[in-house]
Amino acid sequence: MIENNRKKSDSSLDFGASEELQSIFDSIREEIDDHLCSINENTNELQSNYEYISQVDAKLDKLSERLDQMQMFLQRYGFSVEEKPKFNCQPLTKKEQEVFLLLYTLEEKGAVSYDDIARRSGIPSDSVAIYITCMIQKGVPIIKRCIHNKMYMKLDKDFKKAQAKENVLKISQTIIPNIVKNR
Repeated sequence: MIENNRKKSDSSLDFGASEELQSIFDSIREEIDDHLCSINENTNELQSNYEYISQVDAKLDKLSERLDQMQMFLQRYGFSVEEKPKFNCQPLTKKEQEVFLLLYTLEEKGAVSYDDIARRSGIPSDSVAIYITCMIQKGVPIIKRCIHNKMYMKLDKDFKKAQAKENVLKISQTIIPNIVKNR
């Protein structure tokens, strides 16, 4: 009889634990179902975005094709197509990038000397001259002129436009705060 009571109490414990486990599993199942629903919604959104991008890409291809046709038509009737100059520049070091950005920004006020860049950057004038020479060797079109025994520089206009539009030199955004701080 004692054993029967023990079995009954064990089975009632088992039943209580079983219900508790069942409720835990049910809550886990609900969470998983919620996550699955979210994943499905995100997948649908990604799919619709992909389809939209594909449509835009197809339209851009058609537009490019039509522009090519217009260009060929105009060339047949004597119009010339302006070719963009291509610049092949090697990557610049961080200091060269700083010197380049100073030259680029200071040039707005007129020709720039080594001393102008040295004052703004805190780099000695001789080092600025070395950095400019290295940039020229790396393909940056810097125009130099000597006026009254002093060297002045400016950037090629086409290169400056290309740099503004396409970041030909791949100037790091981390360099800009250094330049602004030194101004």
